[in-house]
Amino acid sequence: MTQSQIKVLLVEDSPVATELYKRMLESSPEIQVVGVASDGVQALSMLPQLQPQVLCTDLQMPNMDGFELIKQVMAKFPLPILVLSNLVQKEDIDNIWKIVQMGAADFLPKPTAASPVDQEQLQNTLITKIKVLANMQVSPKPL
Repeated sequence: MTQSQIKVLLVEDSPVATELYKRMLESSPEIQVVGVASDGVQALSMLPQLQPQVLCTDLQMPNMDGFELIKQVMAKFPLPILVLSNLVQKEDIDNIWKIVQMGAADFLPKPTAASPVDQEQLQNTLITKIKVLANMQVSPKPL
């Protein structure tokens, strides 16, 4: 890892989605996935040691979902959070509002069968969002 690489922690309970996102992110020489967690509890335990610059998380996970993870991260280890979820499609205005209010910096809907997406376009969007978020200043949000 070079000093300039952006350290990302990926939180996703689907092995298929995890592998896809990891491959997409690591296709950029500027990004390194420093850890992968399958739920919010595991992610919180990894944060102090890994010290990622950006957290990418799903919302639907066992043990601790992404909503609770966002709250905990913003209170204890504030950093830019990108939500990658089926729950932030264009029509999910309530969820989008909720995650932004909690402190998530941005979101990217997971592709669905109803709205298939070009994988290269998704990869470019994901990498661009990570690069932008890595330079973002965030403020703690008490629980």
